[in-house]
Amino acid sequence: MQLMVRDNHSGPFLTKVIYQAQADDALSADQLHQIKSKAVLMSLKFADKFYNKYKMHLLEHAAHDVIGIVSLGLMALSDRDQHKALQLLLAPEGLVKPFQKGWQMLASVSRKTSGKPSLFGEVDEQLLAQISSPPAAEEWPGWQAYQQALTEHYRLQAMQLLRQQFYQRQVFDEFEHFSLEEVLAEIVLYRALTGGDKVKQDLKNRLRNLTLAEHWLTETYLTLQTEAVLSELPTENATTIRADLGQHFIPALLRTLFFCREYQQLQQTDASPEKLDAFEHKHGLHSPLLGWPHYLEL
Repeated sequence: MQLMVRDNHSGPFLTKVIYQAQADDALSADQLHQIKSKAVLMSLKFADKFYNKYKMHLLEHAAHDVIGIVSLGLMALSDRDQHKALQLLLAPEGLVKPFQKGWQMLASVSRKTSGKPSLFGEVDEQLLAQISSPPAAEEWPGWQAYQQALTEHYRLQAMQLLRQQFYQRQVFDEFEHFSLEEVLAEIVLYRALTGGDKVKQDLKNRLRNLTLAEHWLTETYLTLQTEAVLSELPTENATTIRADLGQHFIPALLRTLFFCREYQQLQQTDASPEKLDAFEHKHGLHSPLLGWPHYLEL
């Protein structure tokens, strides 16, 4: 098996570092041989653990994975500085430390699901496929793939924290909310209407007897309510949530609050459950009811 070093600047970070070091005469033939030998050995171990080291195509697949993982860890450890990265590669531990760092980074952002387990244990199989570096590929999307996974990881963490802190129940259906905005919106709307209570599945019933103040029906009021929620969170989590919110979050929440007033008026005329459902469905189709609960009332 050969560990190929591409003759261009479009490959993974490991390749770029080696190529630049060769161009600068900062890497001897013996040093390059040692790096390649360690990469081959690590690929054999990786294939033995996750694939089959006796099948050449799987052994090559393992080599592509190792290059991608090392590149990811090397970028993080060196702050993407190629000179620092070269020093890491020439250190006694060589590729091992960057590989360990890259693997830890992938494991930390891999989403744990209750379905089919990943072939790679704690690392998501699909994410590793994006990190892996086939020699025929013109570009290496590994760093971008990791950043996307990291952003999604932060979103899921923020959603979990919001649920733990602001919902009365602690067990959630993963399909109940599909976005961070939806979770925050339900919290803001519920607390705005109930005076700060923890979220329960009773808003539709409680709405009948609530008095909606006129000053609530403004973007300013909802902005203050949103900031009140975020102020109760750790700074880093609040920052993640703010970065995720779109510019239409508050206007959409305000539209939902106007809907709440109309829904309440309909309730107070003793409208049938079917009429209320039809009214809710009509408005939900016309414009998403951000923050409005969609659970079934039994």
